[in-house]
Amino acid sequence: MEIEATTKFVRLSAYKARDLARAMRNLPVAEALRVVEFSERKAAFHLRKTLRSAIANAENNAKVSAEKLFVRRAVVEQGPVMKRFWPRSRGMVSPILRRMSHIRITLTDEKPPAK
Repeated sequence: MEIEATTKFVRLSAYKARDLARAMRNLPVAEALRVVEFSERKAAFHLRKTLRSAIANAENNAKVSAEKLFVRRAVVEQGPVMKRFWPRSRGMVSPILRRMSHIRITLTDEKPPAK
């Protein structure tokens, strides 16, 4: 059984969140929560929020206890980009790309294979 939660249009570069999402994969839910609880990065806040949403989906919709769940997938994908411009000398401009990302976390009740 797989339970999924998605957070879209997060004002955060996907590059800055992928390594923290990679650290959560194949961990029990309690350990994955601990990983994001004690990180001070902006990505940790959004990953924690999405993980808690996935846990709530599992408990309320699928009637599965959170202690039995593992993080199968934690993916941070590139979202849309807001294009802004910064004025420069001699009438020129420099582009500013304000990146967004989509966070998807999938939980499962199957234990991941040991490495």
